[in-house]
Amino acid sequence: MFRKRLILIIAFIVLIMLSACSKKENREGFDKNKIKVVVSFNAMKEFAYAVGKDKISVVTLIPNGTEPHDFEPKIGDMKSVSQADIFIYNGLGMENWVKQTLESAANSKRTVVEASKGIEPIKNSDADEIEEHGQYDPHAWLSLKNAEAAAKNIKDALVKVDSSNKGYYEKNYAKFSRELEKLFNEYRAKFEGASNKNFVTGHAAFAYLCRDFGLKQNSVEDVFAEGDPSAKKLKQLIDYCKENKIKTIFAEDMASPKVSQTLAKQVGAKVKKIYTLESKEDGKDYIESMKDNLKEIYESLK
Repeated sequence: MFRKRLILIIAFIVLIMLSACSKKENREGFDKNKIKVVVSFNAMKEFAYAVGKDKISVVTLIPNGTEPHDFEPKIGDMKSVSQADIFIYNGLGMENWVKQTLESAANSKRTVVEASKGIEPIKNSDADEIEEHGQYDPHAWLSLKNAEAAAKNIKDALVKVDSSNKGYYEKNYAKFSRELEKLFNEYRAKFEGASNKNFVTGHAAFAYLCRDFGLKQNSVEDVFAEGDPSAKKLKQLIDYCKENKIKTIFAEDMASPKVSQTLAKQVGAKVKKIYTLESKEDGKDYIESMKDNLKEIYESLK
């Protein structure tokens, strides 16, 4: 009897210790035996893991379902940034808090990666957006070509920080690059053969994808998904959809689905989901999400 009680007591103590360790690991966020990487939001995490895989431990600052433009780092976030070997952000005005955060969470050994560095940015045309968010459309990661450039920037940083595993990172980057190119070539041929090039989204996040494939988006909300459209704007969208025989209105996680649903009802269209990858959705990685996006857009053009 005593022996059984002793075993139960020991088991209970071990459970408490494991729980404490788990809480400590969750709070700190990093596996200390791996390269510590902090990313701003989900798309950057997708690129980091595509190249770094099991050699890296990643903390994502912006929680799923939170708009990156509105995010403000907390004390725990600052601690993660200060501990990071590599910090990855998109740039192009997407994360306006980065400069101050890096200065406050100082770490002279940390490598900083602006994932969009080297791409050709698309300029905003709306004066109010330029004044509030900057001159560029930040949604560069929704282009397969830009994704390849971002992954290369991340690969170069990993090689710099962990040169002993250069071959590993180069191999992973090459594989990811081939997957991107295969998907790009498949849909370039399909979109070139499409007579209709127009589609409608919840917010204007797909300009870089459109540039890749010669498409044209119209949207319910602006580039930064702020506010519902005016009655005048909604009327213009209804006329646009009818004129261009739009049969699908795409809705994203970060944009209000109600307006997309209202628009679809007005023009006799259906509402379909599209991924912006700002959050992790449906357990899909970057390639899977973009494959779904391209398939649905292509089907909507028929």
